[in-house]
Amino acid sequence: MEKVNQVIVDTFRAMADQLEKGGIASKPRIALTGMGSEHGEENALQAALMAAARGIDVSYIGTLTAPGITAVPVADEEEGHRKMAELVESGAVDGAVTMHYPFPIGVSTVGRVVTPARGREMLLATTTGTASADRVEGMILNAVYGIITARACGIDDPTVGILNVDGARQCETALRQLQEGGYAFRFARSARADGGAVMRGNDVLLGTPDVLVCDSLTGNVLTKMLSAYVSGGSFEATGCGYGPGIGRDYDKLILIISRASGAPLIANALSFAAELVQGQIFSVAKREFERAEAAGLSRILSEHRKKEEVGKNEKAAVKQPPKEPCTAGIPGIEVTDIEDAVQRLWSGCSYAESAMGCTGPLILVSEKNEESARAILTQSGYIG
Repeated sequence: MEKVNQVIVDTFRAMADQLEKGGIASKPRIALTGMGSEHGEENALQAALMAAARGIDVSYIGTLTAPGITAVPVADEEEGHRKMAELVESGAVDGAVTMHYPFPIGVSTVGRVVTPARGREMLLATTTGTASADRVEGMILNAVYGIITARACGIDDPTVGILNVDGARQCETALRQLQEGGYAFRFARSARADGGAVMRGNDVLLGTPDVLVCDSLTGNVLTKMLSAYVSGGSFEATGCGYGPGIGRDYDKLILIISRASGAPLIANALSFAAELVQGQIFSVAKREFERAEAAGLSRILSEHRKKEEVGKNEKAAVKQPPKEPCTAGIPGIEVTDIEDAVQRLWSGCSYAESAMGCTGPLILVSEKNEESARAILTQSGYIG
């Protein structure tokens, strides 16, 4: 009888948990594939135990077992990934943490790191996968993916900064258009004296924005450096890894870690997954894509593609005007566009030169031509 009573008590507790979380269990069910780690399978099992102690229902896929962990025995790494996919697809688990996963084009992962200067958490959008084959289009989408992840984590009004890499200025222009169309978010302001939404290396270390937008290859390197700098690179010790795959209509919660990830980081990744389950990540994603579309996302991406095509097809040699002293500098030009921008000014009969300052590329013109040059560059979309 006592045993029956305990079953009843446990059942009602589970029901209460479901109601409290609006239908989501208080202990999210997260799978972890443990085989393939450079630090041994014991490292992954240790992470599972750490996450279980935080109230996560962990299904450990591997050859090891431990009390308090749901064991899913497999013979090798390949079988482990098949079993993980099966558990996610069937709904037996709410999400999974794994060391690699073949995301389709259009899906990219949003990482979470702890920045060293102030111990601040920052989302890196993105770190693996490919949102788009076009670099700038990918970064625009990455910004939306980062905002989705931030809001699922409870950051309702995230600040967004764009890393100073190729495509940053074009990405900023597009995001400002999206903002003007009604998509609500705030731009971060660089901690450097000249400010602006384009983030420098200092801002990476400080964690200036809530969401740092970059291409996924750069984000991958940043994740590795910020996670493993204290260990000399061999053991990723801090942060939450490379994060969840986000994309339009994508509904599988798969988070990526590295083979070099240590137990503390893997445990954090499991907690990150649980937080996203409780934050109803896919409902948030659906809502944010609808808001971005209403603000003109598809139109903005289409206009970018058309501009790129025109640039490729209509490049023509332009005669250089007579040289003149260039003492006025116009910043905010994308480094990949700088020579095209110079030629655009030449075609308008203004002499111009390209240069590189400490804050990035510059167009140099004479002071008498500065105002007209700015107008031409703005009209042509080279500066915002």
